[in-house]
Amino acid sequence: MSVDDYSENPFALSADDAAKLDAIEQALLDPSPRRIGRLDQWGLADTYEVHAEIAEYRQLSIAMADGTMIDASLSLPRNLAPGQTCPAILMPAPLNDLGHRAYLPMIPRWALGGYAVLAYSQRGLAKSTGEIHVAGPQDVADATEIVNSLIQIEGIDPERIGCFGASYGAGTSLLAAANDLRIKAVVGTSAWTDLFASLYENGTRHLAAFEALVKLFKEERCSAEFKGIIQKIRGNIIDDEVRKFAGDRSPKNHLQAYNDRQVPILMTTAWHETIFSVPAVIDTFNDLTGPKSLLVQIGDHGNSELPGLLGLVSKPTEMAYRWMDHHLGGTAGDGAQPQFGVRSEYMHNLLSDLRHEDWQSYALPKKRFHLADAAAGERDGRMAEGTPHQGWTRSVKVAVHDTEAVVAPKLIQTGLAERAGLPHVYKTADIDRGLAAIWTTAPLPQAMRVQGELELRVTLTPQAPDATIVAYLMDCDPATGTANIITNAPCTVTNEEPGQATTVTFPLQPAHYVLRKGHQLQLIIDTHDQFYAGANRAPSSIDLTSPQGSESYLDIPLSTLS
Repeated sequence: MSVDDYSENPFALSADDAAKLDAIEQALLDPSPRRIGRLDQWGLADTYEVHAEIAEYRQLSIAMADGTMIDASLSLPRNLAPGQTCPAILMPAPLNDLGHRAYLPMIPRWALGGYAVLAYSQRGLAKSTGEIHVAGPQDVADATEIVNSLIQIEGIDPERIGCFGASYGAGTSLLAAANDLRIKAVVGTSAWTDLFASLYENGTRHLAAFEALVKLFKEERCSAEFKGIIQKIRGNIIDDEVRKFAGDRSPKNHLQAYNDRQVPILMTTAWHETIFSVPAVIDTFNDLTGPKSLLVQIGDHGNSELPGLLGLVSKPTEMAYRWMDHHLGGTAGDGAQPQFGVRSEYMHNLLSDLRHEDWQSYALPKKRFHLADAAAGERDGRMAEGTPHQGWTRSVKVAVHDTEAVVAPKLIQTGLAERAGLPHVYKTADIDRGLAAIWTTAPLPQAMRVQGELELRVTLTPQAPDATIVAYLMDCDPATGTANIITNAPCTVTNEEPGQATTVTFPLQPAHYVLRKGHQLQLIIDTHDQFYAGANRAPSSIDLTSPQGSESYLDIPLSTLS
C-alpha cells in the first residue's frame, strides 16, 4: 500500500448516480414533461413535477467585491402572498468537482418545506473562479457577501437564515455562522472543528488524508498561501505559520461567538472518521452552551449522509430538516422534534439508535487494563484489570511496510463497506511479532460494550532520536485468529536522545463497539501505517516498557451489555 492508494477520489459518484444527477439538473432547469419524464427510471418524476409547481429554480453567478464569480443555484417558492416571507438555507458545497450541484437532490425537500435555497461553490471550487483558500477568512467574507445578495431577494426573511454544509461545506458553514449574525442555525455533516488536530494528531501528520484532500482541491487552483502550507506539511515543518493557518480555519476558536449568540448547532461525525479529528468535534460539542446536537455513526467521512445528499433518507439529513424547521419555522421535516444532545450508532449495528442528554451521560466510566508480559508458553502479552505490571520489555523492529494492522485499507470506502455490514477483517494471528507488540485480554465472560474515550500509556525507548508508534484496539475472535478494528491512534516522540526512555500518554479515537461473549480485546502496537507520516528510521527498533511508577495501561470505557 502507498499514499497513492489513498489518493483516488473517494467521493466519486457511480455512473448511475452521475447520470441521475445530470437528469435532475436538466429537469430543474427545464421542468418540461420530457425532462421530468427522464427521471421516471429512478422513481423521481413525481418529486420534480411537484417542485416545478411550488418553486422556481435557476443557476446564477454571484460577483464578489474583488471580481471573483461564485457559481450558485437558487430555488425560490412560487406565489408568495404580498408581504409573505420564507426561511432560507445557504448551502456551501462539499469538496468535489460537483460543487453546489452535489446538493441538487435535496432541493425538492427544502422547497416542499417552504424554504428558499441558495447553494454555491466556494471560490476556486467547481465552476467558481478565484483561488481555493480552504474555508479561510476570504471564504468567510464571501459567505457574508452571498448572504447580502440573498436577503435582497423579495420574499426572503432576513431573520430566518440557516446554513447547511457537508464536509468542506460543514466547516464553511460553521465559520460563516461565527462571523455573520444573520445566520440563525447551522448543520454541519462530517464536520471539523480543529483543523490542526485533524492534520497533526499526537505529533503525527495525517499525510494520506491530507494528500487525498489536496488532490481533490487540485493544487494548481490553490492560493499561494495554501500552496506554501502544503509544502510545509509535506516537509514536516509544523511552525507558527501552519498553526495560524489551521487556527484561522477552526470553528473551535469561535466558541465565544457561538455561545454569546446561542447559535443552534448540529454536527455529525463517524467512529472511523479518517479525515477530521473526532475528539476535537466532541470537545467543541461539549463546550457549546446553546442548543446543540451531535450524531456519531458507523463508518467513515461522508458515508452516512451520502444517501440524503442523493435525495434518499439518511439520519444526518433527516435531522437537518427537523433542526432547521425547529429553529427557522419551515416544514421540510417529518414534524418530529429535533434531537438535542448525543445520538449514536454502535458498531456494527446500522439499526442501532442510542440517545443521551449529553456526552457526560453517554460515555461509560473507564476501566484500567494493565499491560503485562507474556505468560509462560505464550507469545503475546496480557492485558487485564487489577495490579500494575512493571519490569517487562517488548522490542519491535521499525518497519518500512504496513503490518496486517492498518487504520483502513482505503480512505472512505472501507468505512462505507463497514456501514454495509462488511467491516474489514484483520488476520491478527498472522502479524509478525517482531514488527508488532500485542497484548490480549482473557476471553470475555459475557457480551460487553466499549462506549466513550480511551487512553493509552506506554514507555518508549527508541534507538533513533525520533519515534512513531501506532496503536490499534481490536475485537479478536480467538477461534479464528481474526479481528475487527475498534479504534486507533498514532503517537510521535521527537527531539529525544537515542536510547532515552520517554513515557507517553495519549488518547485513542473514541469508540462505540459491542463485543460478543468469548471474544478478546487485543491491543496492537507497531511502527508503521501508511495513513500516517512516521518519524522512524530503519533499520532500528523501539523498546516498549513499563517502568515502576509509570506502568503501562489502556483505559477503556467498558461495561456489560445490558
